[in-house]
Amino acid sequence: MDKLDYERKHYNNGAKWVAGVDEVGRGPLAGPVVCCAVIMPKDQIIEGVDDSKKLNEKKRNALAEIIKQKAVCYHIAEVWQEEIDKINILNAVKKCMTMAVEGLEIKPDITLVDGVDTGLSINAEYLIKGDAKSHTIGCASILAKVYRDNLMIEFAKEYPEYAFEKHKGYGTKVHIDKIKEIGPCKLHRKTFIKNFWVEQAKREQENT
Repeated sequence: MDKLDYERKHYNNGAKWVAGVDEVGRGPLAGPVVCCAVIMPKDQIIEGVDDSKKLNEKKRNALAEIIKQKAVCYHIAEVWQEEIDKINILNAVKKCMTMAVEGLEIKPDITLVDGVDTGLSINAEYLIKGDAKSHTIGCASILAKVYRDNLMIEFAKEYPEYAFEKHKGYGTKVHIDKIKEIGPCKLHRKTFIKNFWVEQAKREQENT
């Protein structure tokens, strides 16, 4: 499959600008959800762009610099853990994606969105596994992932005991053990940790 198929469809239907948007950080126990919206040059593919999770850190970082240089425009938005706890993660992702698209210097005619239809208040086409199908979404995925990873690496300096630089806030054994030992910090999503303990208790009960 040509990773510009979806973009070309909209350009051929009269769109002047096609954006892609993706999120990173839906699942971690700590830190923000981050979304990036980007408009890339028409009919140009950057070799190696793919779902950011399929790329190693070195490759992602290198591609992120190329994408930023070549992008027509891009915008990165964050929704932090306090708001995630207040409005839940689905609404946080919807808000974050909308902020990212609305923050673009150029208003897109259509935005390709990774995932299922969540009713965003933008003109959108939703693509399941879109970061692997669409070059533009793939670019957004890489920029969002590199940005969030760098945020968590910086927070590791402030909270070295949690080793955020290693797991970026995801629920690894090292991270869970540290939360059990010293408790959460202000970066942790209280609702996520509560739900994690509830689910863990259920699993332990089922295994007894």
